[in-house]
Amino acid sequence: MSLRAVLALLMLLLPPFAWAALPVNGKGLPTLAPMLAQVTPAVVNISVVTRSPMEDNPLFRDPLFRRFFNIPDQPSREQSAGSGVIVDRARGYVLTNNHVINNAQEVVVTLKDRRTLKARLVGADPGTDIAVLKIDAQNLTELKFGDSDAMNVGDFVVAIGNPFGIGQTVTSGIVSALGRTGLGIEGYEDFIQTDASINPGNSGGALVNLTGELIGINTAILGPSGSSAGIGFAVPSNMVRTVMAQIIRFGEVRRGRVGMVTQDMTHELAQSLAAGSADGAVVVKVEPGSPAEKAGLKPRDIVTGINGKPVRGSADLRNRMGLTPVGEEVELRVQRGKQLLSLRLRIAELFTMTEIPGEAVPQLAGVRVSNIEPGMPLHGIIEGAIVTRIEPNTPGAQTGLRPGDALYGVNRSRVRSVAELLAALRQAERPLRIFLLRGDSRLTLTLR
Repeated sequence: MSLRAVLALLMLLLPPFAWAALPVNGKGLPTLAPMLAQVTPAVVNISVVTRSPMEDNPLFRDPLFRRFFNIPDQPSREQSAGSGVIVDRARGYVLTNNHVINNAQEVVVTLKDRRTLKARLVGADPGTDIAVLKIDAQNLTELKFGDSDAMNVGDFVVAIGNPFGIGQTVTSGIVSALGRTGLGIEGYEDFIQTDASINPGNSGGALVNLTGELIGINTAILGPSGSSAGIGFAVPSNMVRTVMAQIIRFGEVRRGRVGMVTQDMTHELAQSLAAGSADGAVVVKVEPGSPAEKAGLKPRDIVTGINGKPVRGSADLRNRMGLTPVGEEVELRVQRGKQLLSLRLRIAELFTMTEIPGEAVPQLAGVRVSNIEPGMPLHGIIEGAIVTRIEPNTPGAQTGLRPGDALYGVNRSRVRSVAELLAALRQAERPLRIFLLRGDSRLTLTLR
C-alpha cells in the first residue's frame, strides 16, 4: 500500500487533528511532496572504484608470475554504488556506510542536480559502519539531525537512497522496532528497524521523519537473496552524530577501555539478585586495576543507568561506553543488592601491546598472535589469542585487525589459544568470520 493510500485511510479513521498538520495537494489530499522537495537534494549517489581481489595477492604483484599467466599489468577495477547524506553544507561533509567505501581507490559523489564531485575520505568506523566523506562544492543542501531517541514504534518514516543504482528513490513505512541488537551485522548495534523498503544501493541513505529530519542512516536488510522483505535497519542519528564528531576530530573513533564483562539481565538473574526489573546489565567480571575496578564496580552489580539515561541491557551499555571518548567520565547508576549507588568511571586508553614476538598466522599473512598470559590486561577476562603485531603492507594489514585484538572464534569454532586458532583457520572455509574482543567491544570481521 502506498503512503498516499495509507494517509487517505487515516483521514477516514482518525480525527481531523491527527492529520490536519500535513500539507495537501491540489486535490486536498495529504502529501509529503513539499517536505521531500526540501530533503532529497541532500541525499546523494556514491560511486566507488575498488581494488580487484588479485591486487591483494602477492603472487599477482610479481611481474614474472603475471607474464607467465598472461595477466594484464593493469588489474581490473570493480565498481559499486551506494548512497550518502550531506549533513554539513558549509564544510561539505557527507555521511555514508563504511561498507560502501571500504577499500575504495576512488569515490565520486553525484548530487541530485547531476553534479559529480570527487570525495575525500575523512575517516570511517567499522564498528558502527559509518564513514564521513568531504566534498568541495557550492550551493549544497544539508539534512538536519533529528533526535532518534524521540522516535516511537509506529512513527512514520521515509527512506531515501539509490536502490540497485536506478536513481534516487523514496520509500515509506513506519518504525517497526527500536534498539535492535544481537544481529551480528556490526560490532555496535542499536538499530532502528523499519518496513520502509531498503534494497541494495540504499546503504548510506537517509531515514527521515515526517518533518524531514535525519533520524537514521540506512545500513542493512534481512531478506531472501539480499532483497527487501520489509525488515530494514538504520543506525540511529544520535549514534551517528557522536561517531561523526570523533571521525572529524581524530579521523577515527577512539574507543577506550573499561575493563569489565557484562551480560543481559534474565528472569532468573533478576530473582537471584533481587532486581526490581529485567532491565540493566549485570557485571560478570572486573579486570584488576581497570577503570571499572577503580570506579568501585564489582561482580553481580547491576548497571541500570549511564549519564542519567536508563540502560536496557549489556549491548546498550557497551554501545554508549564505546562511544565515550577516552579520558571522559561517565556516571553509572548501580544496584548492589538493596543499595542504589552512583559511581563515576573514567574511560582509559586501550592497552598497548609490548614487543611480544608472537607466532605467525599463515592464513593471515603479516599477523602475529600470542596466548593471553598472566599479567596481560585481558587475562582472566577472555580466553583466546591476542594479536601482538601486524606487519605493514601485508594481506593481514588489510583485514581490519589491530594489535591488542583478542581472537576467540573462527566461523563456528570457539578458540581459546594460539594452537586452537591456527587449527581452526586451517580447517575453515572462506568466507572467514573472525570473532574478537577489542577493548570492551565484541566485533565480527568477515574475510573473503
